[in-house]
Amino acid sequence: MTGKYNNVLELIGNTPLVRLNRINQNIPGEVYAKLECYNPGHSTKDRIALHIIEEAEKKGLLKPGSTIVETTSGNTGFSVAMVSIVKGYKCILAVSDKTKAEKIAYLKALGAKVFVCPANVPADDPRSYYEVAKRIAAETPNSLYINQYFNLGNTEAHYLTTGPEIWEQTEGKITHLIGCCGTGGTLSGSARYIKEQNPGVKIIGVDAYGSVLKKYHETGELDPNEIYSYRIEGMGKNLIPDALDFSTVDRFIKVTDEDAAYRTREIALKEGIMPGYTSGAATQAYKILAEEGEFNENSKVVILFPDHGSRYITKVYSDEWMAEQGFTNSKLNGLESRATIDYIK
Repeated sequence: MTGKYNNVLELIGNTPLVRLNRINQNIPGEVYAKLECYNPGHSTKDRIALHIIEEAEKKGLLKPGSTIVETTSGNTGFSVAMVSIVKGYKCILAVSDKTKAEKIAYLKALGAKVFVCPANVPADDPRSYYEVAKRIAAETPNSLYINQYFNLGNTEAHYLTTGPEIWEQTEGKITHLIGCCGTGGTLSGSARYIKEQNPGVKIIGVDAYGSVLKKYHETGELDPNEIYSYRIEGMGKNLIPDALDFSTVDRFIKVTDEDAAYRTREIALKEGIMPGYTSGAATQAYKILAEEGEFNENSKVVILFPDHGSRYITKVYSDEWMAEQGFTNSKLNGLESRATIDYIK
């Protein structure tokens, strides 16, 4: 991206596809990361915030002085707040208490009013961030609830932008697309476009243990026994989002918090790319597929890296946080020994 722009929103999209060269040692084929952190709000959620808000403007749902309300685990909130500032809207966000303090500080710095809600309650509990956002929107005159989990504009944004970008960047040679699912819009919107070009491309969704998405995809059943607390933000769900088009996904793979954490840090150490936690989770799914013998010399795999690791400095990139979770650095194969601090007195 070079040149002169009228505002920061014109920088959204056209993110780079970067080949990974060391994380895939002894795995046949090529693997690439779609680096969504190159959006101005540093995540893939910039795409849906801009698209949904501009579609609402076209329909007359937003007027001068309107308030935009959203439910978020962080990234969508940053994007909605950014778009609201540029377009002159107020912004109210409901987040879960899994959201780290620095993320909440970031949202406040962008002028958003933030409500922090308990994470470990059912989706229909009046204290859940879903229900709190609905209530605020209903009580706030001249407001619009983005509702990313059930807004099909979420999926459409990626059908119109992310999917075509990946297809063009791989020259139509992509064989696998791997991505974590929270709302599911990024993966299934991109997948819908790519499947239209080549139905043979395999789409792999990545789910968390403690989430219902994988079992629902396989059985059509939302099993409440699948639901329990887990650590990865922005991935998995305790409900079934309309934005996730399950028909575009060939298979779901579950990954553990611990394996995803190790993989996130390994990417930084081996590739010089500092990804977010879900990027590590998606890469762990790639590793699982490789162990199953999924890939060959003709494979051209794209992994969605939704955001940047700077948002996880006090979580997955913190040795203290890792230790608190019972994680150790043993799976980093000694690479962590490169990173030391010496104090000169």
